[in-house]
Parts: sequence; structure tokens; C-alpha cells
Amino acid sequence: MPRIVTYNVRRCVGLDRGQSPERIARVLRACKADVIGLQEIDIMPGRTGDQVGAVARALGMEHHFFPALRLAGYRYGIALLTDRPCRLVKAAHLPRAGKLEPRGAVWAAVEIDGVEVQVINTHLGLGGRERLAQAEALLGPDWLGHPECREPRILIGDLNATPLSRAYKRLAQGPMRDAQALLPRPPQCTYPNALPVLRIDHVWVGEGVSVADARVPRDPLARVASDHLPLVVEFGVA
Repeated sequence: MPRIVTYNVRRCVGLDRGQSPERIARVLRACKADVIGLQEIDIMPGRTGDQVGAVARALGMEHHFFPALRLAGYRYGIALLTDRPCRLVKAAHLPRAGKLEPRGAVWAAVEIDGVEVQVINTHLGLGGRERLAQAEALLGPDWLGHPECREPRILIGDLNATPLSRAYKRLAQGPMRDAQALLPRPPQCTYPNALPVLRIDHVWVGEGVSVADARVPRDPLARVASDHLPLVVEFGVA
């Protein structure tokens, strides 16, 4: 069955303070994913380089990058990677509160098992009120409520929102379902890496998607590559 991964890579800086897109790629290769959503990845010629391109090339995948933040040649944001036929539908900012870090989402149509799946990757803000506004926007007519965002569809990302948060509860009131909550075992946490006690990285699925399995890799490489652990979901499409 196909697999999808969401992974906050923290600019490819590990717990050992080493910066290594190649290490991130090794973690992802072990996940054997068909579609990957990355958060906190950047491009800065002469310093960090093209992290998105490096990871994508190492995995043999196409990528779509949205730089939510641009500063004098520095670009920082989110990306969707896949080795399946894919077309970018939209990449844009989400509502922002004041001078807080800008946030965004990337939406691509990915062909999986002969079916076009709408996949949205996002990274929501740290403030509760801002996150709620961003969740509302994702449910609205520009994203999940858009006429072209038909089933089957999947929303992934670092939402910075636990199941007790207002943003999570608002999403749960919408058309999507928390993939981990659909399984018969307790959901697994992804943050912080050293002692994961928070479930803030999520995969949400629409009615056209079934969930077969979900896991959080905790092998030695994954335990050092970033401050988050990846979330891997195995799914099927109708």
C-alpha cells in the first residue's frame, strides 16, 4: 500500500547540531514513502545550500517548495516530494497574526494507483488564535473547500496543535479525519524527539482514503536527525 510521511526537519539540523540533508534523506528512505511533506526546510546559496533539492535528489523525487519566509536570498518553508506523477495546484500563505512567522500550505494532485489524490502540506503557527484562523482557512474555499479539492484527499503537516487545541478540534469538525485516531491502538507522539510526549504532527484523511497503519520511526538515525520524529501513514484510495 502507498505511504505518506510528514516530517519537520528543522533546517536539517540534528540533535547533535550537525546539519545534514543527506541524513534526513536516509531517514526518509527508510520510511519507503510515496509522498512526503517537509516543514522547516530552507534554501540559502553559499550557506545551507538547496536543502529541498538535495533531499529530493537523494530520494529520486520531484518536489514543490513554498518559501513562506524570504529574506535577502534566504528562503524557508515547506515542501511536497513524490516519485508519483504530480502537478502543483497551489502554494500560498495562510492568515498571519501581526509580525509572527509567516506560514503557508502547498497543494498538489498526486496520482496514486491510478487515482488522483489531493495532498496539502502545511505548517501552522505557534499562537493558538493564529492557528485557529489558519485551520479555518484550510477548511475554507481556498483549500479543502475548493471545488477542485475533491476526494480522495489528505492533509498533512506540523500543525503545532495537540488534540486538545482549538485548531485540532476545529479541523475535527470538518470533512477530514485524524489518521491515527482511526486505528485501534493509541496514537504515537512525534515531539520532542528525545522524549516524544506531544502529538502535533498529523495526517488527516478524507472519506475517500482508508488507513491501514501509522507509525513513528524511532531508530537511532531518526532519533538524532531532527527535533521531530517523522509520522508515516500507510493508506489506500477508493
